[in-house]
Amino acid sequence: MLSLFDEEAPTAPRIAEHLRRIVADSTDRVAWLRARSRGVTATDVAKLATARSVQAAAFDKLNGTGFTGNAYTDHGKAREPEIARWVLAEYGIRASSSLFHAASNTAHLATPDGIALRNGGRLELAEIKTTNKAWRSIPRSYLRQVWWQQYVLGAERTLVVWEQHKDFVPVDAQPQCRWVDRDENEIAMLVGLADQLLAIVTASRSRAREAG
Repeated sequence: MLSLFDEEAPTAPRIAEHLRRIVADSTDRVAWLRARSRGVTATDVAKLATARSVQAAAFDKLNGTGFTGNAYTDHGKAREPEIARWVLAEYGIRASSSLFHAASNTAHLATPDGIALRNGGRLELAEIKTTNKAWRSIPRSYLRQVWWQQYVLGAERTLVVWEQHKDFVPVDAQPQCRWVDRDENEIAMLVGLADQLLAIVTASRSRAREAG
């Protein structure tokens, strides 16, 4: 489990506040998946852009996608610890496996790949991706994940780090990265869509219990 005690952290109360909002840890996959199923995660929010996408995300939430992984996801899992070590060395952002809930809503959840608490209590995150494509910009779905994580954690910015590969061999000696600042307008829109998703899922599960 992540330790949020950073050498740059100024005060214990700020650290304790985040520790109180840890719901589960992905090292305990069963508990982590169970906790994620009870709320809206950054993975869910990545899909949310329109009313139709909310309905589709609700269907996936209720029925599952059937996706259990492939060679690309396996490669990403294998490479993430290596990339995380680079992020720590270059930017001082420590790897995280903790699932957090938002201060304002315990059903709003996120598991950032890295967290750093800077001087003055400024929180920064990292999000790590592997891709077989050359990115000209960060894909919009990943930006939605980033903004959602910033909202849940109360972070000011996120270092998005990506490693391109060809036939599962990294193309460059080092990953590429870019800072993404917090965007309150985007966050407000995502919170609204996430609450619509939650309402649909909650109503459907209530009907199922009553019918069952």
